Amino acid sequence: MDTIRKKAQQRLKSLHQLRKFSLIVLSVLCSSLTVCFGSATGQEHTGSSEPAVRTDPKPGKSRRSPLQTLYNGDQQPELFAAQRSLQGRREHLEQGCLSHKRKRQVLSPEDLKHLIVDDKHSLIYCYVPKVACTNWKRVLMVLTSEGRYINPLAIPANEAHIAGNLRTLSEFTVPEINRRLRSYLKFIFVRDPFERLVSAYRNKFTRSYNTAFHKRYGTKIIRRNRPDPEPEALEKGSDVSFPEFVQYLVDPRTQREEPFNEHWERVHSLCHPCLIHYDVVGKYETLEPDSQAVLELAGVDGTLQFPSSGKSTRTDGNMAAHFFKHISPFYQKKLFNLYRMDFLLFNYSTPEYLRTR
Repeated sequence: MDTIRKKAQQRLKSLHQLRKFSLIVLSVLCSSLTVCFGSATGQEHTGSSEPAVRTDPKPGKSRRSPLQTLYNGDQQPELFAAQRSLQGRREHLEQGCLSHKRKRQVLSPEDLKHLIVDDKHSLIYCYVPKVACTNWKRVLMVLTSEGRYINPLAIPANEAHIAGNLRTLSEFTVPEINRRLRSYLKFIFVRDPFERLVSAYRNKFTRSYNTAFHKRYGTKIIRRNRPDPEPEALEKGSDVSFPEFVQYLVDPRTQREEPFNEHWERVHSLCHPCLIHYDVVGKYETLEPDSQAVLELAGVDGTLQFPSSGKSTRTDGNMAAHFFKHISPFYQKKLFNLYRMDFLLFNYSTPEYLRTR
C-alpha cells in the first residue's frame, strides 16, 4: 500500500512540474492553413476553423476576413492575377520546408515577438529589418490607431519602432495565439539575403549617427578581427570594414556568445516560415504591387496607400557586388552557407558575383 501511495505521489509531483512550463509546439504536419499549438497543461489544437472576426463597426454585420478573401478565390480580377504569383511563392516555401527542415521544433511565445498583430483587420505581419519594415509598421499604426494617425509618412521613423506602439503575438495567451494564427492573414516581406546584409552594414556601420551600434558591435568586431587596432577605433568602433563584419558573422564564437542582432539575423530564424504558414510572401523587389495586394486583401486599399520609397541610394545587386569584391572566396562560401536557407526558402538564386571556389 505504501508503495502504491509513493508511486501516486511521484506521479502527481511530475504532473505538477509539467504544469509549470507552457510551451508552444508548432509542427509543419498541421493543416496548410493552420499552425498547431499544444502546451504542457494538456491543451491541444483541434484543427477546427474559427469564425471570421467581425471588424465592421455596424452591429450585426460582418465582412470577409482577408484570409477568406485570399483562399475563397472570389477576389477582383486584378487581385486574382497578383495572387497567382504569391501562390507560387507559398508553394515554393512549403516545398523548401519539406525538403530542408525535417526537424520538429518547439517555440515559446517569446519567439513570436516579430509578429505584429492587427486585430481590427485580422492581420499578422512578421517584420524583417531592412525589408521596408519601417513603412509597414507605419501602415499598421494607421490601421490600428482608431483615427489617431492618417498618413503613414507623417509618423517619424523612430516612433514606428517604439516598443508598445504595436502589439506582437508574443503578448497573447496560448489560446489567443492559436485563434489568431488560424483565422488571420499572415504575411511577410523578404529580400535577397546579401542585398539585405549589405544594406544592414551600410546603415549600422557607415552612418555617423549610429553610435549605439558602433559601441555595441563595432568595438567588439574590431577587437576580434583587426590586428593592432588604434586606441580610438577600440573606443568608438565607428570604422568597421565590410570584410571585418563578414568575419564577425561567420565566426562560430559570435552566435555562441549571443544571438544575431535582428538586422542581420536570418529571416527563417526571425519569422519561422517552416513552422508558421504565411499566406502572403511579399518581396522587396516587387514591394509596391505586393504591398498593394495585402492592402486589398485587408479591404483598406481605397483609403490607404503603401508609402513609396524615396531612397536614391538603395542597396541593389550592383552595390552588393561592389562590397563582395573585397571578400575572399573562402569567406564568401562560409557566408553563403550561413544564409543558405534564406536563399533556398525564398527562391533567391546564388548571386553571379560570388566566387566560392
